[in-house]
Amino acid sequence: MKRALSGVFTVCCLLLSLNAVAHKPSDSYLFLQTGSSLRWDLALRDLEQAIGLDRNQDGQVTWGEVKQQQAAISAYALSRLQLQQDGQVCQLSLQQLQIDEHTDGAYAVLLLQPRCSLAANAALNFKYQLLFDIDPSHRGVLLDQRAGIAASSMIFSKEQPELSLSPQQLTRWSTLVNYINEGIYHIWIGLDHLLFISLLILPSVLVVKDHRWQQVTAFRPALWNLLKVITAFTIAHSITLCLAVLGVVSLPSRWVESAIAVSIIVLALNIFYPVIKHNQGWLAFGFGLLHGFGFASVLMELELPQATLVQALLGFNLGVELGQLMLVLLVFPLAYLLRSTKFYQVPILYGSAALTLVLASIWLVERAFDTALFA
Repeated sequence: MKRALSGVFTVCCLLLSLNAVAHKPSDSYLFLQTGSSLRWDLALRDLEQAIGLDRNQDGQVTWGEVKQQQAAISAYALSRLQLQQDGQVCQLSLQQLQIDEHTDGAYAVLLLQPRCSLAANAALNFKYQLLFDIDPSHRGVLLDQRAGIAASSMIFSKEQPELSLSPQQLTRWSTLVNYINEGIYHIWIGLDHLLFISLLILPSVLVVKDHRWQQVTAFRPALWNLLKVITAFTIAHSITLCLAVLGVVSLPSRWVESAIAVSIIVLALNIFYPVIKHNQGWLAFGFGLLHGFGFASVLMELELPQATLVQALLGFNLGVELGQLMLVLLVFPLAYLLRSTKFYQVPILYGSAALTLVLASIWLVERAFDTALFA
């Protein structure tokens, strides 16, 4: 029985470790604006990957190179977006191309003119296929900012490439539900956050005695202690997520992402040299403040009114918490059953810590020095 559980647990650990790159998820932002206009922001790094913008291969995409590729950008983007109004295809054309800076870099801004009115009482249907063939984790964020209706935000994904907007389908809770789902998804694709939580779970079924990890004696106290640690992390990242998104506190993204890598390194080292043995709740709280700024990058691009932004914040926080609890429910029972085996304490605990230490060190160098060690 234990051998079978060991195999299952090993697969879980490998799945957590296979994606060796942690980065802000690929997003584009589609703004449905007053005056029958559409604004579509696409990251230059995504366009470079899709069609190639860096003509001289110097590692920098300039405005001149973007302008030179305007026709290619327009053709690529518009071939992957279809808009229908009341069941009829609404043709889109590029009116102007601009550049704008987002929290994660430069974006091409496509100002589109639809051949329909986009009235608030019209039924609109979007079919979105941008980048899904290159990056299945890509997200398209649709922000409805038209006058006469409550502002809302919806998410395109590979699993949900079509979205409909109509007065009958939109409810006051639409944004809340969408961002609960997005919070869960963000935890499961955010490898750095995922590894941080995993390094809190793995030693939770062990205690340090005589400078060695030894198994805990009871399930319930170990689970309760872990839940307190996870809750401390949640409270902390919720505080800084709200402060960052509401514009109260702003930190450079490069510093935040580098500090998140350091937090993972500290947890990994603490498994090899357990200095912090009983107060991991305070450690999780302190590092949670950093991770909250990392989560904020998902929501800081939204140009939503206060009421709708509150829904997005609440939904995203709830989703992140649910994603964390799902990971605890998946890993903790297996960890508890295997805690007494050498297989758990050596290959799983120390092996996971060693692998994570290597990955987080790579991320720290890449983020701190804005470079790519493995292109």
